[in-house]
Formats: sequence, structure tokens, C-alpha cells
Amino acid sequence: MQRDTMKSFLKVGASWKSVTKLGLHTRPKMPPCDFTPEKYQSLGYNRVLEIHKKHLSPVVTAFFQKPLLLHQGHMEWLFDAEGNRYLDFFSGIVTVSVGHCHPKVNAVAQKQLGRLWHTSAIFFHAPIHEYAEKLAALLPEPLKVIFLVNSGSEANDLAMLMARAHSNNIEIISFRGAYHGCSPYTLGLTNVGTYKMELPGGIGCQPTMCPDVFRGPWGGSHCRDSPVQTIRKCSCAPDCCQAKDLYIEQFKDMLNTSVAKSIAGFFAEPIQGVNGVVQYPKGFLKEAFELVRARGGVCIADEVQTGFGRLGSHFWGFQTHDVLPDIVTMAKGIGNGFPMAAVVTTPEIAKSLAKRLQHFNTFGGNPLACAVGSAVLEVIKEENLQGNSQEVGTYMLLKFAKLKDEFEIVGDVRGKGLMIGIEMVQDKKSRQPLPQEEVNKIHEDCKNMGLLVGKGGIFAQTFRIAPPMCITKLEADFAVEVFHSALTQHMERRAK
Repeated sequence: MQRDTMKSFLKVGASWKSVTKLGLHTRPKMPPCDFTPEKYQSLGYNRVLEIHKKHLSPVVTAFFQKPLLLHQGHMEWLFDAEGNRYLDFFSGIVTVSVGHCHPKVNAVAQKQLGRLWHTSAIFFHAPIHEYAEKLAALLPEPLKVIFLVNSGSEANDLAMLMARAHSNNIEIISFRGAYHGCSPYTLGLTNVGTYKMELPGGIGCQPTMCPDVFRGPWGGSHCRDSPVQTIRKCSCAPDCCQAKDLYIEQFKDMLNTSVAKSIAGFFAEPIQGVNGVVQYPKGFLKEAFELVRARGGVCIADEVQTGFGRLGSHFWGFQTHDVLPDIVTMAKGIGNGFPMAAVVTTPEIAKSLAKRLQHFNTFGGNPLACAVGSAVLEVIKEENLQGNSQEVGTYMLLKFAKLKDEFEIVGDVRGKGLMIGIEMVQDKKSRQPLPQEEVNKIHEDCKNMGLLVGKGGIFAQTFRIAPPMCITKLEADFAVEVFHSALTQHMERRAK
């Protein structure tokens, strides 16, 4: 059904309508959707606010001045309690991989619900063995031993324990700007100011400089594995990145001054997610892994946001860096929103852990999670969603990149596949972050036109684009049009 976003209308027998607020410009026309949501018949908005304030966490996490009360989802679409339709370009924080309530995943989950919900690892059940075989087939040798858990934080907790058990060392390195979880253990690895506190925690974790070629001290126009490069100039040859060499020298300096002679390991996201889709110079991780292993440490790839085909060119983000980790952690897209996660490692490291700890997880690898996980893998393959991420993601990234030429406040556009960052600045020369209140207004304008995007970066200055991998070029065009309109309106507000 085609929607004219200049006119609000109701569909007979349904409660959904378009998101329509007249503004300075004609709203981009939202692509059609042939799904009709159920009528919302639950708690009223004010009652929801009352309960939230009284009983739920006081930490402010909700987007928008008036937080959305979501009701239903279908593939790349979300519907709120008022019946408004939105194109979801943040996927529940890079979590919905194959689409909201994908019909095949739904059917598999419903069938398993009627058969067996739960039994812990004290008994065998076919779904966990079927899933383990499917997942292992997608990883290179010797990454073949799988530990199933429930969240990304839990997966990274376990990976930290593995690294220390195997190496007999304590210190673990991670990048500044990294997000590896919010549990007591992983808070030591997470190096974003809002996740730090005055109380002691994360003992034995050492941050190091993030090799950010846009905001860091070094970087230029040939550095990253992306169709779009930073506007900073450099004199690098195609096969020799000066920024990479300089960041490696800094990494060596950290190893020589800030950690013990022997370390436990090094955590890295192939592309930083929470920090705003930050990419490293080509070749950096490969050399960093070699330096870590020379110190007795293991290398851990955090694929919580980058895995399962989202980057398009490869199924796993670490493959884009031509490295082979010792441990891989994964969550989010693994279950399309169902709470599941995994740690995959080598037989040698798995045995090191088993000798020192009888690791057990009550819910990890339960029959329902494994059935859902298998269905997600099947859908990614059957619908060629990795290929779609490559094709539509590259198409959209190149379109977003053109905004740099038109708007002074668009400092950088970067990413790979369907993981894109748009970093907002006060001006391109200073690269100072755009003030939070201005970023929030652009964010609100996008929502009012029917597009939901994320935010990230140390100063929350970067828009994060990570839609379900089923999106089309038509929907990508709509997203670019909405973002262009929101920027245009913002620049007009600025001029006044």
C-alpha cells in the first residue's frame, strides 16, 4: 500500500496511519507496505509512562522527547500504539538481522514452543546439536567449539575468562571507544565515558588508542576498507598505509609501557558499533594480533554487531581484516532479537577452561533459542541476505556519502554493508562534534518523517544506520531522502 506522507489517513478496519506533521518541506513519500498491524488494545500511553517511572530503571535510555510506544513489527517496519508506521533503520540496536517477526522464524519458534521450551545441558536435545553443527560450519578451522549463552555481555565475560584461563595471565587490552558490554567484568573492556563509574571494577583491563582515521591523530583518504573514505588527505600508496604504521607504533608503545610482559588477550570489534561505526586502517588488526600473540595473549573478535553477513563482503567482520581470532563472540543478530549469544573458540582453549572451571549455563543453548538460531541461519542463506547487505548497503552508503559535499555539518560517512555511520560536526575544518541538542533535533525530524535511526559516538554525534538485512533499494532511497530533508530543515533553523 502506497503512503502519501503529506496526508494522514486511516485504513478501514485497521488502526494504522501515516506519520504526518507538516513542516518546511514536502515529506518524502514512504515506500509501500502490504502488512496491516493489529489494533492496539493495551495500556494507554500515560499509564505506560506512570508504570515506567515507578517500576523500571531510572536510567534515561529512550530515544525522542516523547518516547515511542511500539506495538508490532513486520520485517523492516515498526508500528506504534497510535498506528504510525516507521522504517526501522536501527534494528533494535543492530539486533534484528532477518526482519521483525520473520514468517519462517516465527513458524519455527511456534512449533518448538509446542514441543519443548527448556531443558538445561544435563540432558541432550536435538536443536542444540543441529544448531552447533550449522554454526560451526560457518567458521574456519580451528574455531569449532561452541559455548551458548544469552547475551553479548555474557559472551564477552566468558571470553575474558577463557583468555585468562588459557594464558595464565590477567591483563586484557581493548580500544578506547570500545563497547563490549555492561556487566561488572566487561565494563573494564568498555571504554565509553557514560559506562564508567567511580567504584573499582574491570581489574586487569587496559585501554589503548583507537586507530580512528577520521577523529584520531592520523588517517587519510586511502585508509579504510569502505567504498567511502575520510575527507582527510594522505600521501599513502595503495599498499602502504602510513596511518596504520603510526597507530601500530603507538600500540607497541602501549605494550612496552602499560601492561606486563605477558598478557591474557586483546578484544576488538571489527568495526566499532557504539562508538559510531569507527573503522581502522587496513592491515592494523593483523599486525596488532601478531604483537599480542608474541606476548602470550589470545585475540578475541567481538562480532556482536558485525557478524552474520551484515558487512556484506564476508559473513564475519574479522574476515574483512584477513585475521583468524582465537575466540569469537557473537549475539544480537544471531537470534534476530531472541536472547541468545555464543562464544566460539579452539579445542585447545576450550580444554584450558574445562580444566579450571566446570562452566555451566542454565538457559544457554535451550531448545527454543537453538531452533530460532537455526531458522535465522537458514533465512540468511535462502534469502541471500549477506548479498543483499553488500548490494543495498553499498548503494545506500554511496548515496549518503554525497551529503558530505552538500552539508558542512556532515563530517564523515563511513561503513561497510548495512553498518553505516554519519558523523556530524560543527564544521569540517575543526571536526568538533555537533552539539547534542542539534543532533537530537535532526534525530527527531527523521522520526517525524517515518525513519528510525540510531546514535553513537563518544559525544553521541554520529547517526548509526543498521537496518534489517532484508531492506530494498527503494527503502534505502527513502532513508536518504528523509535524512537530506532533515538536514535541510536543520540548516534553515540554524540560519534563522
